[in-house]
Amino acid sequence: MPFHLAIPVREIKETRSFYRDIMDCKEGRSSDRWVDFDFFGHQLVIHIDESKLNNKKSTNPVDGHDVPVPHFGVVLQWDDWGKLRDQLKTKDVQFVIEPCIRFEGEVGEQATMFFYDPSGNALEFKAFKDMSQLFAT
Repeated sequence: MPFHLAIPVREIKETRSFYRDIMDCKEGRSSDRWVDFDFFGHQLVIHIDESKLNNKKSTNPVDGHDVPVPHFGVVLQWDDWGKLRDQLKTKDVQFVIEPCIRFEGEVGEQATMFFYDPSGNALEFKAFKDMSQLFAT
């Protein structure tokens, strides 16, 4: 089932361009205060929220990195994650946590990367070497 996620943004033009042109998300319905996107088969809606203007960021230490909190994203297939990583690098996306492999050779081995959209929303994209380990303990 696709999820629906509505996120606050400080402005529409640059954030709309990011999701449409950098992330290659197909744009759906819109107004001057919100825009729908097809976010890897899910519905992502950006909504103007003036409180985002302060752009305060929080992190949590995880595995030697300062992971942005909150964050959202999609778990991709391994090869699709590599394609997205390469696409983002060619579009000069600035990573908060560079694309890397975590837990290499262990249960839950995964590729991950973090970056911010223009409104300061943190995104994480990951892929598991063995997708059956997505919820492994």
